[in-house]
Amino acid sequence: MPENSPPQRNLFKAYHHIHAGAVPRLPALLPDVWLHWDPKTIHERGPAAMLGFRMDFLLLLPHGHRVVLEVDGATHYSTGGRPDPAAYAKGARADRELKLARYEVFRFGAAELQDRKTAEPVLRQFVTDLFRQFGVTSS
Repeated sequence: MPENSPPQRNLFKAYHHIHAGAVPRLPALLPDVWLHWDPKTIHERGPAAMLGFRMDFLLLLPHGHRVVLEVDGATHYSTGGRPDPAAYAKGARADRELKLARYEVFRFGAAELQDRKTAEPVLRQFVTDLFRQFGVTSS
């Protein structure tokens, strides 16, 4: 995980804190995953598919469901502190590519996760809803 992203660290730590007792039976939260390492993508689109695409986090759920969690800071929508439509468009294009490759993409604003105390309830509710939707249980 990038050293300069407390929100990403807070997401990672909160996931493990919330699910500490069940982690061995739940999907692993994989940080900093490069898309071309996913064998399913390589099989479907070839070894050069989407080189250079990095996911903040990847969850590999039962039945082949792949979930990407992204933490969007200012670089996703601005440059030098000013709004940047090109930066936003780059992220939107990446989302489309991931969705076409059959990933579910969920984005968090970095402000939601800036503080661990506020990040944990946000993540607790999200993961509960996500696992319910995809039928993930800790048993």
